[in-house]
Amino acid sequence: MNGKELQTLLAEGEGFQLEFKRKVSSPAKIARALVAFANTKGGTILFGVDDDKTIVGVESEKTEAEMIEIAGKVHCEPPIEPAIEIVSYRGKDVIVVTIEESAEKPHRLVDQESESDDPESKVLIRVKDKTVVASKEVVKILQSESPDAPPMRISIGETERRLLDYLDGNERITVRQVGKLVNISDRRASRLLIQLVRAGVLRIHTHEKEDFYTLAY
Repeated sequence: MNGKELQTLLAEGEGFQLEFKRKVSSPAKIARALVAFANTKGGTILFGVDDDKTIVGVESEKTEAEMIEIAGKVHCEPPIEPAIEIVSYRGKDVIVVTIEESAEKPHRLVDQESESDDPESKVLIRVKDKTVVASKEVVKILQSESPDAPPMRISIGETERRLLDYLDGNERITVRQVGKLVNISDRRASRLLIQLVRAGVLRIHTHEKEDFYTLAY
């Protein structure tokens, strides 16, 4: 990446696939962003850039690049190998970290300081310009995106028809609403929605508070 390309990213501002970090803090904190980008559509992290797009530079590019590598190897499961570049811009060094969308989803954060033993609580995704914990439905869908996952086939019965008829007249639906609509538990409703997403019938929309589902066509 050259200075002009860096300037273009700065002008773009933080978003779904771009994050600014003033400094390299700790490998565990860096790993949060690596996991989220790898589980979603990939992205770029610029170290040495403040939230207001001001370039402050990094103190020791070699040491900080090593911390980023450790974050990917030690604090991500499966490990993530981001591409790391040092770009000199107006006398200051910026570390450009590029993370590709992974074929080994879902990646989990390995954080020994976390009090949670639930592996699903450590699966992170990107929502708008934030890193958030994935819902259990999203975790299942990420697992189905693995190249080793078997193809999904589904038969449309009375329950599925009622759900699809509802979505013909309504824009969206949540797990709880499905349970009430067809009189099943939230667990069964979750499983039904996951199957329909995997089969390409529905699309999941991830939000910070609650996911919702729409028709995919």
